[in-house]
Amino acid sequence: MKIYKKAILPIDFLASGLACGIKRSGKLDLALFYSLSGARAACQFTTNRILAAPIKLNKKLLKINSSFRAIIVNSGNANCFTHKAGLKDAEGVTASLSAKLQVEQKEILVASTGIIARRLPVIKIKKAIPQLIAGLSKDGVHKAQKAIITTDKFTKGITVKFNIGNSTVTVCGVAKGAGMIAPSMATMLAFILTDACIAQTALDKALRVCVDNSFNCITVDGCMSTNDSVILLANGSAQNKLIYSGRHFDLFTAALKYVCLELAKMVVRDAEGASKFIQIKVKEAKSFQEARKAALNVANSNLFKTAVYGQNPNFGRIVASLGQAGGIDIKEEDLKIKVSPLNKKDIFVEVSMKRGGSSATVYTSDLTPEYIKINAEYN
Repeated sequence: MKIYKKAILPIDFLASGLACGIKRSGKLDLALFYSLSGARAACQFTTNRILAAPIKLNKKLLKINSSFRAIIVNSGNANCFTHKAGLKDAEGVTASLSAKLQVEQKEILVASTGIIARRLPVIKIKKAIPQLIAGLSKDGVHKAQKAIITTDKFTKGITVKFNIGNSTVTVCGVAKGAGMIAPSMATMLAFILTDACIAQTALDKALRVCVDNSFNCITVDGCMSTNDSVILLANGSAQNKLIYSGRHFDLFTAALKYVCLELAKMVVRDAEGASKFIQIKVKEAKSFQEARKAALNVANSNLFKTAVYGQNPNFGRIVASLGQAGGIDIKEEDLKIKVSPLNKKDIFVEVSMKRGGSSATVYTSDLTPEYIKINAEYN
């Protein structure tokens, strides 16, 4: 497995990004990811009960269609809490792109991120679509990365290549996210593109497993977004032997897991106002789910996060957080806690519960005055 610390598009994928005027700053705010051939799609979305219009539309499309060609993404406007008008706006964007790109409307997925409860400026987006299409290229992924971010300090991209027989398979991922990050399809967007030839059931299973161990293991502020999406497209252009299960499935899943986990860690390292990257491992739990739940209780504790920021070794914050993890019968005498020096940028916490043989690792950041400033002014 070869790892590249940047986004390198797989075979027959192109991308583009530009500024269409959604952001008052004039920064890039519209991106397009495009496959030259039909691609299978697997998606994971936020579990927030208030869903943004793009997610509602995508869920509808995934039920009626099995082949996709494009993902159009805007930043600066979430197109959420916009009711029926929001869905109409999302469909208006895909209809316009469909006509200009000459693909069926049902083959286009959509994503938005930004401020909630404002109508999407559809006219601006439609006007920019011809230029967006004209800009499609392999190198266009770098502009696309910039166009999907909001409060992010840096773009996030990673690529993995591996072999199946004589075929080289590429898995490329880009993401955005810095605040409003919580697990349970943790505002965060990730787009993963692969030229692997893989069965739909295998693609769905691989993404589900990988998201569970990556994006669902991060938290910045415990605030769940209405727009969180992980969208994976596989167009089969690597022409490898079709992946169903077995060793080839394991190879693909390992590559996908690496991409997802690296992107998830980048989101935490870019957390709004953060000065520390915190890794919390809970071991000797009864199950992975129990270990993750306990770790997340610590990761979402504002008292713990502010203590880390202040380099205050008040480990009672960790104990109290573990004790309030519902449904876990933690015994005081069984707990063992280790914490690395708090004057470092990377902090490691290890908790042993003496309840079983399972473990989970969660990633979070400290809570700083800068986080408050960023979000007090976000509008």
